[in-house]
Amino acid sequence: MALQVTKSKKDIDGDITGLCGYGWNHSKSEVIGHIRTGLNSYFVSVHGRSVYVRVGTRKGQPYLTTAPDDYSPNNLDNLENC
Repeated sequence: MALQVTKSKKDIDGDITGLCGYGWNHSKSEVIGHIRTGLNSYFVSVHGRSVYVRVGTRKGQPYLTTAPDDYSPNNLDNLENC
């Protein structure tokens, strides 16, 4: 199932710790697990421009990001907080 992300949860450093949408709130670890197992996919849609959330790796650790599309309003960092 594809879930639309409308907000993101961030820690004090600005790192994404969770995602939220209409009627759901998933932690970062839940989202990563869902994406990796194919249980759910996640996407952000702003002003008709949609992009999927993906799992990246930085310094050996997984993190959440959107596929690059040169449109910053649909970046997870730019969404309102959950």
